[in-house]
Parts: sequence; C-alpha cells; structure tokens
Amino acid sequence: MSAAGDPGAGARPRVGYLGPAGTFTEEALLASARPGAVEPVPEASIYDTVVAVSSGEVRWGVAPIENSLDGSVTVTLDLLAADGANVEIVGEVLLAVRHALIAAAPVAVAEIDTVVSHPQVPGQCTRLLRGELARAQVLAASSTAEAVRRVVAEHRPGWAALGTRLAAELYGATVVRDGVQDRDDNVTRFVWLARAGEAAAEGSPLRAGTGIESPPTQWKTSVVFWGAGAERPGWLVRCLDEFARRGINLTKIESRPRRERLGHYMFFADLQGRAEDPEVAQALVGLRAVCEEARVLGSYPAAAPVPEPPPHAAG
Repeated sequence: MSAAGDPGAGARPRVGYLGPAGTFTEEALLASARPGAVEPVPEASIYDTVVAVSSGEVRWGVAPIENSLDGSVTVTLDLLAADGANVEIVGEVLLAVRHALIAAAPVAVAEIDTVVSHPQVPGQCTRLLRGELARAQVLAASSTAEAVRRVVAEHRPGWAALGTRLAAELYGATVVRDGVQDRDDNVTRFVWLARAGEAAAEGSPLRAGTGIESPPTQWKTSVVFWGAGAERPGWLVRCLDEFARRGINLTKIESRPRRERLGHYMFFADLQGRAEDPEVAQALVGLRAVCEEARVLGSYPAAAPVPEPPPHAAG
C-alpha cells in the first residue's frame, strides 16, 4: 500500500487507485475528478486500494468492476462482498479502452519479438498479436502501466508493451502504434469507493458532466445476496420477483462462488433507483425475508454512457 498518513491532512483529499501511474484506472480517476480536486495515490493492487479506503488511509478509491468484453472484475466484487467490508460504491465512470503498442524507442513492428502487458489485454488485441506479431512471446505484468515502465527500464531490443498513451508520456516511451485494440466499443466501468456512511459528509470531488454530478438524472443501486434456501427450486425467482412486481429494472445480475463449498453462490445485481426510494426499499425488505444475507453495496448516480465510436471510413 501507499505510505501511511492522514488522508485529510493535505490541501487535497487522497484517492487510491491501481498503480503505478499511467494505468487505465488512473485515466478513469483523472477523467471523472474535478481538475486539481484530489491527490491520486497509486496502490499495488485492487486489494490494496480497497484496504486503503477501509482503513481511512485514503478518502476515496477507484477500482475497475466490469469490462464490456471480459465481464466483471471478480476481485473487486469479492472484496465488496467480503465479511466486515466497510466500503461502499459512491459513483461510477465509464472509460473507453484504447490500447497502444509502446516501446522504449522507435522500432518497426516487424522487429518486436516480446510483448508485455496485463493478462487481460492480449485478448483484446488479438488481430495484432495473431497477425503482425504472431511470432512474439507475450509476458504478463501486474498492470498496463507496469508493463510500459518495465519496457522502458529494461530497454531490451525487440520489447514492447500494450498500454496507455498516458503511461507512454509519463515514462518517456514511444507510441509505435495507437488504437491496436480489436474493437473500438470496448468500455470499462470503474467505481468510486468511500468508507460506508462517510461519502455524504465528505462532499463530491467528481466533475460535472460525468453522470456522477449532483443532482443526477438517474440512480443505480448495487446489491449482493445469498441464502440457505438457494438450493431449493424457485428460490432465485422469488428473490428477483421482489423487484419485478414493483417495476424495478435490473441492469445486471450474476453469480459468484461463496468459497465455502461447491454449489454455494452469492448473487450480485445492479438495479435502477436509490435504496431510499419507496419501491426499492420495499423490495429490499422482501429480499431480506428470503435471504440469509442481502446487502446494499451502494446507491450512486449512474454514469453517462460512452458515446458510440465513429464508423470506420470505407476503403
């Protein structure tokens, strides 16, 4: 984790994020925070980010929670659902994911024999890796920014990273080719986290126009639930009916193992509305009546959708 210290002692509140500097998480943080409103604090992992928020080492945290191509970031979901977790989701931001092929110095693509990146990234850049770089070996790094930092630090001939333009600028690297992702509609959803019950007292550092500003046009609530009756036919239907018969729209639902024994699951759901809205509040009461545990992970303004990418020119 980052160095200890009072998150409110300086001129700006501290916000933890998956580091080092130059990751997509930092891009999401900078895109959604008001300019100069916060001090970004790089953390070694998503786990360290959540722990830093929970302990009060930082005032807020930003973590990835879902990608449009690869699905949920399970480590984030599991940390939010963990026993004793005292953090809540207070905002979200959507970031269009754009990958760049980056080297320590100018190099021809044909001369690259090793590509370093976060393990999720190669699957999003298969056209390049199976085409022009089919003979290159792919090495894993803890983040895209760490991949760029390593390529620059080691400065090995034929090495390149898949990362962000921000990382290339920060580490003095060369963008060999920009926009190497397979799809231009690749979007990652990030959440802002705060200690439970403290977000309202702190005031929001988020910029207007992100969909997180106050007052928002739409709200979203995230919940996790499980129950001893989950093995019985119709149990999940009973849970979901609490929302359906009140006209509450679920925008996402998925299951995760509870890590107790095989066949025991917890369910994550996102729904439209605030936990304080009468219909949502009633649905949550009904859900708790049939569940061993039903917990609100946060009610927060829904992010504005990412604009559709422009169509490719013909020819």
